[in-house]
Amino acid sequence: MELPRFLLGDNTNNPEDIFVIHTEFPRFIINLKDDDIELWDDLEGTDEEELSLQVAQYIEEASAFYDEEMDKYTD
Repeated sequence: MELPRFLLGDNTNNPEDIFVIHTEFPRFIINLKDDDIELWDDLEGTDEEELSLQVAQYIEEASAFYDEEMDKYTD
């Protein structure tokens, strides 16, 4: 099975939270409500500066993905 790069997630116990799951390396979940990130991959041995720039880009992409998905619901 091939997963999409981003997935939306929600939880009725946390109705105010907006989760986007990034399924490619480095895998993470971001809560767009407060930009809290939980990384799932072991990042030992990676270039921290490059990884930081990469994750920042993915956060922007996750936000754009969410906006695009919400636009589809309103159309």
